[in-house]
Amino acid sequence: MRSPVPKVLHRVCGVSMIEFVVRTARQLRPERTVIVTGKDRKGVSSAIGTERISYAVQPRPRGTAHALSCALPALRGFHGVVIVMNGDTPLLSPATIRLFLRLHRSGRNALSVLSFSAGNPAGYGRIVRDRGGRVIAIVEEKDAHAEQKHITEVNSGVYAINHNVLPLLDAIRINRVTGEYYLTDIIAAAHAAGLRTGSSCIGREEEFMGVNTREELHRASAFMRKRIVSAWIEKGVSFVDPDSVFIHPDAVIGGGTVVYPNVHIEGSTRIGREATIYPNVRVTDSVIGDSAVVKDSSVIEGSHIRSLASVGPFAHLRPGSDVGTGARIGNFVELKKARVGAGSKASHLSYLGDAVIGRGVNIGAGTITCNYDGVRKHVTVIGEGAFIGSDTQLVAPVRVGKGSYVGAGSTITKDVPPGALAISRVAQKNVPGWAKKKKSSPRTEGGGGRRGR
Repeated sequence: MRSPVPKVLHRVCGVSMIEFVVRTARQLRPERTVIVTGKDRKGVSSAIGTERISYAVQPRPRGTAHALSCALPALRGFHGVVIVMNGDTPLLSPATIRLFLRLHRSGRNALSVLSFSAGNPAGYGRIVRDRGGRVIAIVEEKDAHAEQKHITEVNSGVYAINHNVLPLLDAIRINRVTGEYYLTDIIAAAHAAGLRTGSSCIGREEEFMGVNTREELHRASAFMRKRIVSAWIEKGVSFVDPDSVFIHPDAVIGGGTVVYPNVHIEGSTRIGREATIYPNVRVTDSVIGDSAVVKDSSVIEGSHIRSLASVGPFAHLRPGSDVGTGARIGNFVELKKARVGAGSKASHLSYLGDAVIGRGVNIGAGTITCNYDGVRKHVTVIGEGAFIGSDTQLVAPVRVGKGSYVGAGSTITKDVPPGALAISRVAQKNVPGWAKKKKSSPRTEGGGGRRGR
């Protein structure tokens, strides 16, 4: 991967590959989940956590069979089926693994491998069957003879192994060329021991894609993005250009919502029904209510936009902001930890930080809450129905009372009582005839210097 980050921690649509695999495993409700890592255990465990997960360490990379052997202490006393999956296959779906497990049990197999039909089998381990159709071996590309290379049923790397078959790991011999122990060899060992082995050729090839390069990571991301968008289309969400949007796997979108091109919906975002998200919007870890509108080129972070509200274009909602029902936040308005009441509006060119704004308030253009004194942040409170004129500075901590007015161009440093008018301006001075005198006064070209030397 040409990266200091462990391979399985590289992200697909915002989630690490290993986390996708763990999520799939958890949906099977396993009795135990064991992750086998190498020297990068701390990085993996810090990303995935330890809740209902055991970790086993493979001190040196000595192959897949050796990796499973390292997990045996964590499986001590377990009686059941062990499902083996790879941490670099993020596209595996729980439905496929559930079907595979059912087929394993219904076939009364001691050991099963999940296979698929590859359009181009080059590089995959081939599934070799006897005349009766029973799986007898998995042959790697480099070991396959000419006839076996024509086999298109290949190994996905997913296994179902009954607990009493695990001792056969000791029968696997080291590959003299690579110095590794391959889990693929357990099929031949089980067949030689007279155990019932099987293969389930199910699923689509893309689902079993392993990621080993940056290019494969991008391909996996494209597949996952398409899968996520298709799932929301089936639930009634409209995408103007499905190929240009990015939806995090944890995001939720209500039916009837319309999403325009180049929209990024990230993290645990929740979008209600019949909302509209216009182009070039990024929403992260936020809640957007029913029938709300987010207009072009807006950024919403850790905020709540309630139903029927409108935000943007070119608005920025920083974490902790809350836009009330039917409120309007217009172009080039920035909120930070600001609570805006229902029906209030700040239509353009304002910064509202650390503010509590009541219902039905009008915020004029160019309004600023001066919330930072160089050491601490302070709160501005604006009461219900207040009117804040354009180009106003509210120097926090300060309160503007219910129904009061603040004249345009004011700097408010003291509380404004309810129903009052606050004005803070330098007295205007008019000089009669000044413009005419200005025009008639002599001008010096070139700033007064000599010309044309």
